[in-house]
Amino acid sequence: MNIIKFLESFTDDALYTSKSDRRESLANLGQLGKKSAAAMIPGGLLGLLLVPNKSKAATTAVLNDGNPTTALQLALTLEYLDSEFYQRGLDTPGLIPEGRDRTSFTKIVQNENTHVQTIISALGGTDSPNYFDRPEFDYTAGGMFDPFNNYDQFLAMSQAFEDTGVRAYKGQAHNLMSNRDLLKTALQIHSAESRQACEVRRLRGEKGWITGNQRGLGMPEQTQPTYNGEENANQAGFNSSNVNNGSAGPAIPSMAGTQAFDEPLTREQVLAIADMFIP
Repeated sequence: MNIIKFLESFTDDALYTSKSDRRESLANLGQLGKKSAAAMIPGGLLGLLLVPNKSKAATTAVLNDGNPTTALQLALTLEYLDSEFYQRGLDTPGLIPEGRDRTSFTKIVQNENTHVQTIISALGGTDSPNYFDRPEFDYTAGGMFDPFNNYDQFLAMSQAFEDTGVRAYKGQAHNLMSNRDLLKTALQIHSAESRQACEVRRLRGEKGWITGNQRGLGMPEQTQPTYNGEENANQAGFNSSNVNNGSAGPAIPSMAGTQAFDEPLTREQVLAIADMFIP
């Protein structure tokens, strides 16, 4: 079942454009009017999959940029996906080696759990019509993977999840610009996701950044959608591949420019990746 088909765009941004303080902003997010709430998919994003006794009538998703609500719901989907994956890994005897690896993943899962609670609060809490429960995840993706019996595969999937998260948050930042407090919180989470991505890549013996659209050694082919588009070397109309080290210096290799920036992923691209793990 494709979760993209169960998305709708929310059109009431009034509560997100106010100049209230942070506490008021987070409290007001759950106070959408009845008319607006009635038009939403029950339970928010994935609601039709997660609440079987609610109506399943819904329009086909409008796969546009979305708004603060859909941006936060997308983020919550990814944080659910990541936090449960890492916790299962830590709970699997003998999977994650003691030392740096286990210490790193223990810290990462603590961060992810904090991100989940932060985003739920921003959505208005568990009683909000914008909230949805954690879905069931199939981390084998229908039998393609076996991460909890193969640590190399667990690491590879961890890298893909973190790299996806970094690009997803960047892709949704503009949807939160109408509320500076929400934007600040999202950017703080984005920063944490970036550091986590770097650490996981280091654990795999990789550099801490993405080069071009290369997924890295030992990464399953199915993870390629996470890296597509990262080969872009043009930033604000400037081609970074043409930069050189001064008039007499050698040109920087064309891929170096791609290492300096993470490209955004659209909501549709992110959900297509997540869809692999939601049966």
